[in-house]
Amino acid sequence: MVEQAARHMAEEITAHAPDGWTRALLSGHAGGGGSGMTGGYTVPGKRCSPGLPALHPVLTRLAEAVRGERGWDRIRWEMDCRNTGTYTLVTFTERVGRIFEPAGGYQIELDPGYRLPQAGMNQEPGTAPPAGDPDLAVATLRTYLERRATVLGHQEELPPPVTVAQLDDAERRIGRPLPADLRALYLTADGDGIGYRHCGLIENNAWLSLESLVAEYTEEQEWQNRPWYGWDNEWNAVVFDATPPDTVRRCGGHPDWIRFATSEDGNYLAVDMDPARDGRPGQVIATGRDYDEGPAHVADSLTSLLQKQLELLEQGSYETYDDHISLIRDGEDSGGRQIIGRIPDKVPASLQAIHINDATAPVDLAPLTAAPRLRRLHLNRSATADLTPARDLPVESLRVTLHGGDLTPLAGHPHLSSLDLHTTAPADLTPLLTVPHLRGLDLAGCEAADLTVLADLPDLRYLALDRQQWAVLLDHGKVPPALAAARLAGADVTYEDALALAARLGLPTDGALRAAGRL
Repeated sequence: MVEQAARHMAEEITAHAPDGWTRALLSGHAGGGGSGMTGGYTVPGKRCSPGLPALHPVLTRLAEAVRGERGWDRIRWEMDCRNTGTYTLVTFTERVGRIFEPAGGYQIELDPGYRLPQAGMNQEPGTAPPAGDPDLAVATLRTYLERRATVLGHQEELPPPVTVAQLDDAERRIGRPLPADLRALYLTADGDGIGYRHCGLIENNAWLSLESLVAEYTEEQEWQNRPWYGWDNEWNAVVFDATPPDTVRRCGGHPDWIRFATSEDGNYLAVDMDPARDGRPGQVIATGRDYDEGPAHVADSLTSLLQKQLELLEQGSYETYDDHISLIRDGEDSGGRQIIGRIPDKVPASLQAIHINDATAPVDLAPLTAAPRLRRLHLNRSATADLTPARDLPVESLRVTLHGGDLTPLAGHPHLSSLDLHTTAPADLTPLLTVPHLRGLDLAGCEAADLTVLADLPDLRYLALDRQQWAVLLDHGKVPPALAAARLAGADVTYEDALALAARLGLPTDGALRAAGRL
């Protein structure tokens, strides 16, 4: 069946090929409820690859065939078709897959269950008491509802309250206490929804019933950890700090964030019961789909949030539509979190990420010392001759082309966790041995004086090298011992090259399925 699927794929690819094509190289995944692919045709003299054929039906059959032979639910595959009629198909598990951007190559998962730690888990915990006041929260909610009734011309109907016993049971089921002011509000109303209609009482969000809060926590637990988008995206990912700083842990998700309201678009409000140093237990934060790079601090308590909402309503900062009130806040202040393009004349102290693109001269990084919260520093198609300014910055993700290859300014850097390094001269990598939290390295564009020193990085989890660099490490037996993922970089490497590397790194590849033929 695999051979039949391979032939059918080759027929579809050839039938949809553009005039003048010489080769089609396609790669993708299949199984597990979906399929996808990338790649395209090679047409000499044309820079853009023409569109891809529709292969989804045959990919479904391919996945079923492989599942029958190997038992794999999801697969990676690569098809190489030539205009001579010859074709080859290779299929393997998801643990080896092609990357087409930015520079091509293949990702190899050596430990598929490993996930990089979230920076926020090691932050200093908060010690301040809760800011919420249950009596004030209830009084404010009642006044707020009265003001809303004046605007709408009628009282809004809310569900009846829950009981103390129901609250106690809910806390037992989630294994965590609710803040006192949120408990008090549930003793006033069980959320703001009757049927499918919600009033949007909390920051224009639907306030969840207590049972929905429990279900959200216990049945949708994957959100408690930051979504994982694959090693090619995650090895140098950064979670930003909230504003004010050091109030919310720098995590994409946390088991002590209890979601209690939703905008019904994948974003939520949560009470944070494990704040960072300058936060307050029970503070309200925003999490969810649009907050993968860091949660937002909304208010120091639900009580404070209700007071602010009442103030906005009394100031007339709202609009009405379809018998609904929507409060109007000033635009969300990102605090100058990220700049893309170049270093500005005045660097904001709140800057946390900068992408310097296509600089024609070596970049002077000294102005960035005015940004004591800088976490991501990426020089894209740009270079610098001196990394000294980065020494005293809390940069975690660094991408740089370095003139001269001097890495001594990074020695002992207490924050650096990922480095994507290109050099114009041989670089001595030994200063990296003193970087305590270095977890990811991309040296495919680096000329290193001695790659074998990488074996002395016991906590390195991700490493990207080209074919020749991997050969040096493997031939000398100097592969870093704790790698969870590896990348074989290069636009000209093949799936077979990646499988060969995976095998040398200890991943069994005997089960790979291959099919070849001629139309």
